[in-house]
Amino acid sequence: MQESIIKLVGITKVFPEVVANDNINLEIKKGEIHAIVGENGAGKSTLMKIIYGLYQPTAGQIYINGRPLNVTNPQIAIKNGIGMVHQHFMLVPSFTVAENVVLGSEPRKNSIIMDFDQAVKITKELSEKYGLYVDPYQRVEDLSVGIQQRIEILKILYKGADILILDEPTAVLTPQETQELFAIMRRLVGELGKTIILITHKLQEVLEVSHRVSVMRRGKLVGTIDTNDATEQILAEMMVGKEVVFNKFHINQSIGETMMEVKDLVVRNNRCFVAVDGISFSIAAGEISGVAGVEGNGQSELVEALTGLRKVEHGNIFIKGMDMANKPPSKFRQMGISHIPEDRLKTGLAPEASVTENLMMGYQHRKPYETFGMKLNRKAIVKKADALIHQFDIRTPSGYTKVKSLSGGNMQKLVVAREFSFDS
Repeated sequence: MQESIIKLVGITKVFPEVVANDNINLEIKKGEIHAIVGENGAGKSTLMKIIYGLYQPTAGQIYINGRPLNVTNPQIAIKNGIGMVHQHFMLVPSFTVAENVVLGSEPRKNSIIMDFDQAVKITKELSEKYGLYVDPYQRVEDLSVGIQQRIEILKILYKGADILILDEPTAVLTPQETQELFAIMRRLVGELGKTIILITHKLQEVLEVSHRVSVMRRGKLVGTIDTNDATEQILAEMMVGKEVVFNKFHINQSIGETMMEVKDLVVRNNRCFVAVDGISFSIAAGEISGVAGVEGNGQSELVEALTGLRKVEHGNIFIKGMDMANKPPSKFRQMGISHIPEDRLKTGLAPEASVTENLMMGYQHRKPYETFGMKLNRKAIVKKADALIHQFDIRTPSGYTKVKSLSGGNMQKLVVAREFSFDS
């Protein structure tokens, strides 16, 4: 029988107006991939942040390798072999990849100056060893979300973590990249004796890669089962507390008039290289058009150009017959364009603002939310925001709650609610 490397006893975490974790008792066995699943706001990320020392429990005790440990900060967690890749990355945008990888444990010249060449060497060795290929010299602010996640994984591997907590690690990966990550996870566990805690919403991934799975619902641990005994149906019903019917949606094949037409579009990236090179396409009403490709091949720059966030070097963007190339984002909004960005914290939300304020961004100059061109109608704003919170099931204590306190899934619901509520 495998020994427990982590044991949680009676872990409870209470925030103002909400119990995020309610008397959680959980054991993680050494050398396993243990999945934690649950709906948005179930308390998964909060529980992991308690293990990693970002939050302190209101009640309960953590045991690491059989001994009680008060994890009051991440330094204690790292010292005891625990590393975490967060859902929202903890990188320094202005630093290079190598500088981020060694941050906190930098190699030194003469015990004073950071040895950048050695940092680059370390990054290259780690990159090649684990198949997480990155350019050590690039600045993080110029990289795609997928590459940034690779850096986060390399960071905790560099610090020698024995327990790796991965919070929604495949959310920004292509299917091929996901399979590569799974191969790395299996090698870390099977060959190197690491232990991995995987937080995810994707039940197929749980069944493919994990040994055991624990299900959380509304802050409580519902149960833990061996993955061999689990199915998507069983896990889904444990997550929601009722029978789940998996229906297939049929796409409406009828399409209407052309709504957007892009001609010979050329766009440069942040390093002034051509990222979108002469692309042309059209999208009709009632049509779902997909753009596929590995991260870093121009998808982000294309979307930013189509929403007014990036300068167009050459070409046209016709929306309902009007050329919108290089028009400001507000004009794109007026033409019925909504945008759900890949990085919700960077370009989709104001974390310090309330849920209501974030939901109403873009409405502030529209009636009935604005009166006399200078005053906001608070009553109408609160009514609209409360309706969206209910309609999209955003789990929040109230509309006045700061967005930064929401779970990642509920942040995403908020962005979707706002963007889908416009006349797009």
